[in-house]
Amino acid sequence: MKYISTRGDTTPRGFCDILLEGLAPDGGLYLPTHYPRVDASTLARWRGLSYADLAFEILSLYVDDIPAGDLRALARRTYTREVFGTDAVVPLKPLGEGLHLEALSNGPTLAFKDMAMQLLGQLFEYELARRGQRLNILGATSGDTGSAAEYAMRGKRGIRVFMLSPHGRMSPFQQAQMFSLQDANIHNLAIEGVFDDCQDIVKAVSNDLEFKRRWAIGTVNSINWARLLAQVVYYFAGYFQATRSNDERVSFAVPSGNFGNICAGHVARMMGLPIHRLVCATNENDVLDEFFRTGTYRVRASAETHETSSPSMDISKASNFERFVFDLLGHDPAAAVRTADLFGVQVPQRGGFTLAPGEFARVADFGFVSGRSAHADRVATIRDTWQRHRVMIDTHTADGLKVAREHLDPGVPMIVLETALPAKFAATIREALGREPDRPAALAALESLPRRFTVLPAQVEAVRRYIEQHAGG
Repeated sequence: MKYISTRGDTTPRGFCDILLEGLAPDGGLYLPTHYPRVDASTLARWRGLSYADLAFEILSLYVDDIPAGDLRALARRTYTREVFGTDAVVPLKPLGEGLHLEALSNGPTLAFKDMAMQLLGQLFEYELARRGQRLNILGATSGDTGSAAEYAMRGKRGIRVFMLSPHGRMSPFQQAQMFSLQDANIHNLAIEGVFDDCQDIVKAVSNDLEFKRRWAIGTVNSINWARLLAQVVYYFAGYFQATRSNDERVSFAVPSGNFGNICAGHVARMMGLPIHRLVCATNENDVLDEFFRTGTYRVRASAETHETSSPSMDISKASNFERFVFDLLGHDPAAAVRTADLFGVQVPQRGGFTLAPGEFARVADFGFVSGRSAHADRVATIRDTWQRHRVMIDTHTADGLKVAREHLDPGVPMIVLETALPAKFAATIREALGREPDRPAALAALESLPRRFTVLPAQVEAVRRYIEQHAGG
C-alpha cells in the first residue's frame, strides 16, 4: 500500500514514511492510493475478534512495511483491559429508540482521542528505534488531542512533544490534565488566540520543509493518517456490537469540529462497512453543518469563532475536511488539481469556497447528513439522558445525541460516538443536573496539581524560536 497527497504529489510513500511526516510536501494530506474493500466473508471472519486483533486486521490492510508479528504485538500492547478498563474496549450502551452510545472515553485522558493516540505512541517509539532517529511532535489542541498525545508520548524514547492550545479557552479539567504533566519531554505552549490560530501555526511550521527536516518535526493531529486509520477500527467494533448479521446497516452520529473522527467513519464506509448515514453534528461553530446543507465551506475568522460549552469543537477551519473533498471529487489526479485550488488557493485567499452543483450533488452518495446543537440543546440533552437512562454524558456527546435524534431511520440502529467523559466539563453538568459529574478516583485532585506551561503570542516565529531552544539534538 502506498500513499499520495490530496494536492497532487504522487511520489509513492510507505506507511512508516508518512507516519513520521504529517503534511505532504505540497501542503496536502496523505491518503492511500485506494481503499481496500472488505467483503462479506472478511466481515464474518472479523465478527467476534478481540478489539486488539480487529485493529491488527484493519491496520494490516494499510501497513505493509511493519512485519505482521510486530504489528499484531503493537496492537495487543495498546488495546488492553488495563489501559481501557474493559475487555470490549468500546462497549455500547443502549439508550432506547434504536440509539446506542459507543464508549470511546475509557482511556487515560477520558476522551476518544486516546483510542488512536495510545497506538500512535507505540508506533512512533517502534519506528524511531528501528531508524535510530528522534522526533519532535508539534500539535494543536482545542482540549482533548493535546492531553491524549501527551499521555501517550510521555517518557517515550526519542520523542519530544510541543503542544499548542488556546490560552484560557479549555475547560479547567482539560487545562489541568495537560499542564500538570511534569515530564521533561512534554512542552505545553498556551497561545494567545483561538484554536484556529494554533492550528494555523502548526501548518505554517510544517509547511516550512527546511525547518521541518532540520528539527525532525512530526504531528499527531488528525492530519496524521496513522491516527485517522486507528480510529477506523471502532466503527467496525461498534457495528459488530449493534448488529447480529452483516446484512444489517447502521448509522453513526459524530460530534465534529476538525472532521477527523467522522472522516474515519467515511473511510470505514469506503471500505465496505454497511453504514447507512454518517451524521455530522456541530455546535454553534457550524462551518461543517453549513457545508453539508449548502455546498459552501466558509472559514470563520477568530472573532467569529464562538466560545462554547463544547469547547473541543470550537473550530472554524476543519483541517481534515480536505480528505473527504478529495474523495468527493474523484480521488484521482483531476481531483487533486481541484482540491489544491480549493484548499491551497481559495481558502487562504477568499476564506472558503462553494462547490459546483454537480460536485455538491455527490455528497448524498457518501451518506453524509448534518445538524447543529447549541448550549440550551446540550443542557436539555444531558438532563434528559440522565433522567431517562441514568447515563451521564458530556457536552460534545450531547451535541451528537441531539443531532442523531433528528436523523433516526426505522429499523436502522444509530450509534452515537461518545467523545469524552462528563468530568471534563463540570460547569455544564452542574447547570444541567445540579450535581458534580462522576470522576475517576485517581483524578480527584487534578486541578490542584502544580502546572508547567509557557504562554506565547499567536506568532509562527515565536513558536519556531521556542522549538529551536528546546528541541535538542
